[in-house]
Parts: sequence; C-alpha cells; structure tokens
Amino acid sequence: MLDPQAHGLLKLMMEYGVPAVQTQTPQEARQAYLTRKGFSQPDPQEVGRVQDHDLDLGQYQLKIREYRPAIDAESTPTDERASVSGALLYFHGGGWTIGDLETHDVLCRSLCAGASCPVFSVDYRLGPEVPFPGAFDDAVASFNWLRSCAQDPSFGVDPERIALGGDSAGGNLAAAACIALKDAPVRPCFQLLIYPATDMHCSHPSHAKNGKGFLLTQDAIEWFRGNYLPDPSMYADWRASPLYAESFEGLPPACVMLAGYDPLHDEGLAYANQLSQAGVPVKVINFERQIHGFITMGRILDEANTAVDVCVSVLKAAFQAQA
Repeated sequence: MLDPQAHGLLKLMMEYGVPAVQTQTPQEARQAYLTRKGFSQPDPQEVGRVQDHDLDLGQYQLKIREYRPAIDAESTPTDERASVSGALLYFHGGGWTIGDLETHDVLCRSLCAGASCPVFSVDYRLGPEVPFPGAFDDAVASFNWLRSCAQDPSFGVDPERIALGGDSAGGNLAAAACIALKDAPVRPCFQLLIYPATDMHCSHPSHAKNGKGFLLTQDAIEWFRGNYLPDPSMYADWRASPLYAESFEGLPPACVMLAGYDPLHDEGLAYANQLSQAGVPVKVINFERQIHGFITMGRILDEANTAVDVCVSVLKAAFQAQA
C-alpha cells in the first residue's frame, strides 16, 4: 500500500498541474527543483559551521560545501585519534541534470547534526552541459581531495573513516566511486546508497511496475539518462552502471535504502545482492510504501524523517566499527 501521505502529495501535484520534468529545459527543471525545497523539506538544523571550498581541477573549479557539527564544550579528546572523526562525502540526487548544494542543504545538515560528523557535499558538474563521465570524475576527484586534506591532523577528519553517500544519481556516483577507489592506498570505509541508480539499461521489472504515477516516471528517467549518457553504447560501462563492474570483492560495507514504489527499486536490490554475493557486508532497508526521492520530503512525509534517522544510525555504526 502506498503511504497515504505520499498519495496525498501525488494527488496535490496533479491538481496543481506541476509540469513533468521532461517537458522542461534543464534550466527550468533546476529552478523548479530548488523551488520545491521550501514546500517539501523541513526546517534546516543548526550545525557548528558551514564553509564552501573551490577545488581547482585545472580547466574548472569544483565546489564542495563543508558542514561541521557543533562542538560539545564539555568533551575532551583522550587521544589523537579521538580528536578526529569519520566524515561523509555526499553526492546529491537529480538525475545528473538537476539538484545542487542548496537542494540538499537540509539533508546534509541533518546528517551532520545527527551523526555528529563532518559532511562534505559535492556540487558535481551536470548534464547535458557536461555529460558522462564528468560527474563520475568529479566524485573520484572530491574523494581524493578530502583524503588529502585529512592527512593533516588539524583538519579533524580520519582519512581511513571517509564514507561515500548519495541519493538516486548521487547513490550511483557513490557506488561507482567506491569501485574506482577499491584498490587505492586509502579507500572509502562505507557506502550509503539511497535508492541508487545502478543500471543504465533501465530494464528491471520495477521500471515497468512503478514507471507511471509515482513521481519518477519512465519518461523522466529517459530524459535524465539522455542528458547524462546520450550514447547508448556506454550503458554497460561500470562507471555509469555500477551493476556491471567486473568484481565487487573488496568494496566497503554498504547500506542500500530502497523505496517500494520506485522504478529504481529492483536495480538497487540487485546491486545489494551482488555486494552480498561478493562477501561485502550489506544492510538493505526497504521503505515499502514510499516513492523515489522521499528522503528530502520531511515536511510532508513522516517516513522521510525516519529514513534520515536510519542513515544517521548506520553512519554512526560504520564510523564506530572503524575506530
């Protein structure tokens, strides 16, 4: 059964005639996504500090927003390792076409405050202006930047406790980056994959089952895919479709969060199964009554706030396991 609150949201969008994303230009869709933030997202939580960084990558700059939790004045680190913490490198959703630091500011603040860890949100390049593999390259570059910064103890981040996470397209980037970095001297310690896109062929049964009437439609997916990956011959490239990686052995532990009324449900589950078969510890958490994109809708969907709490819990556990 579809969550009654999600049903009410879909009905309201239909009554107001909210235009489908594929009927808009990328610029119009980006503005509409940002505008919906005020309607659907809860009030932002206070954190200790927010700072933007411009990472110089030669021909362009990559913006990364840093969130630091409030410091407990009564806590005193007992050793050098206790003075640094795990951190989350986060990639926003939006079909590699829409979304930015602002659309996911509330979620990143909630994860930072709840898990008491720094969060670094990546403003990766978007299609169609920068198609595949631009966003993937940015994901890997941002991890390497954060790992380099963390080599300095005064930065306050343990380089061996950097988790990668993201929702939808961002989950795709987090998964693909973990594959790219699995043989690095210092690799990500955990992957938080929230209804991730893992197969650009878009042929799993849930695409047909949930592809109409539940916010993210098959037509919208085709539009997003065309903006990011216009060449169908690249669909099986693991950098775009992590499900097609040659090996999943040695990847970091994962939490894969799914939504029951999501076209991406089955490919997310298939990815979790591949990880498990390769011996990677995986937690699969399925919000059976929810639609794609629900985790950022805490003002109108109670289960979105539950999902954020779950993410906080698994992040805390992942960092503690590495301490």
